[in-house]
Amino acid sequence: MAERKETMKYGKTLKELVEELDRQAEAKVDFLVDTPNLVMDAIDGGHQLTMKNDAKRTSTIFGVNDIAHRQIGSILKIPAPYYDKMRMENPELLATNVNSWFNKEPARRMIRTLDGTARAFLSDRYRRIDNYDIAHASLPLILGEQQMKVASCEITDQRMYIKVVNPRLQTEVVPGDYVQSGLIISNSEVGMGSVTVQPLIYRLVCSNGMVVNDAATRKYHIGRGNKSSEDYTLYSDATLEADDKALMMKVQDTVRAVVDEVQFQKVVKMMRDAKDAKITGRVPQVVELASADYGFTKKENDSILEQLIKDGDYTLYGLANAVTRAAQDVESYDRSTEMESIGYTVMNMSRDRWNKINTEIPA
Repeated sequence: MAERKETMKYGKTLKELVEELDRQAEAKVDFLVDTPNLVMDAIDGGHQLTMKNDAKRTSTIFGVNDIAHRQIGSILKIPAPYYDKMRMENPELLATNVNSWFNKEPARRMIRTLDGTARAFLSDRYRRIDNYDIAHASLPLILGEQQMKVASCEITDQRMYIKVVNPRLQTEVVPGDYVQSGLIISNSEVGMGSVTVQPLIYRLVCSNGMVVNDAATRKYHIGRGNKSSEDYTLYSDATLEADDKALMMKVQDTVRAVVDEVQFQKVVKMMRDAKDAKITGRVPQVVELASADYGFTKKENDSILEQLIKDGDYTLYGLANAVTRAAQDVESYDRSTEMESIGYTVMNMSRDRWNKINTEIPA
């Protein structure tokens, strides 16, 4: 088979991923703090949080990223549009609102920080499952015992992603259209999702990745209440460390099981069935209606249409592949991975809905 260029959405090299995980493991610090000991201030270019410790007569100042801002607003029940309006147009008013609610409804919260910035504002029951531990539990297994290949990986503000293919488990959807089995491991340290291990189908002809989103194994970040030291710094106790060890063993077991030939052949059959579902309506309108169903932006819709026409496969299978190919062109790695998952959902849509999309004409 001819040599091909890897075109799945590219993030970091594996070496870069491991180096960044090591760096973040040293740079991140977590705190448990009662909200009356927090003060938000408006500063040039944004906001900052000051964590006061009167007993030690110290204060610690953090920047606040977008995720932490959204979580603060959600916890304080400040509607997101109003929070964002204050943040952009009246930063001092936002600080006044936040500080008022910090004191009026006191609660203990976990603040996760990295490089001097608050990156998450969470419940004190949030269970920390860190990217470093997930990667170090899974990568030796993936590259050693399982002899798989890391096709793409990244760490964003929201999540870590490791996308793996298994060249030993390969078949044709139709003659010349080869797909390989694989898996995606993802985790969020900032409350944006659970630890997940999901099957991944890798299409060789265009190096698209399709995430099989109805066969995921998940572990949620919720657990017993956490305890902090006198300076609010959060550490793992022996019980939590034992729980974490058990979780890492579960992740390893799941990695071994998720690349299953029976599951792989089931998805391949779905692909073949989708290949028989022809587009019978006007192609631009069909794409537009499907885009509306799955929340694609106008720009994403145009990219999907362009890829569909370029590939010339006017079937449900072709539409799903156009979605996963368009995923490679979006700027955000998070959104790219989400679109790879939506591509599978598109392929798996009910035939009733598919037939309706083919016959509906937008106003």
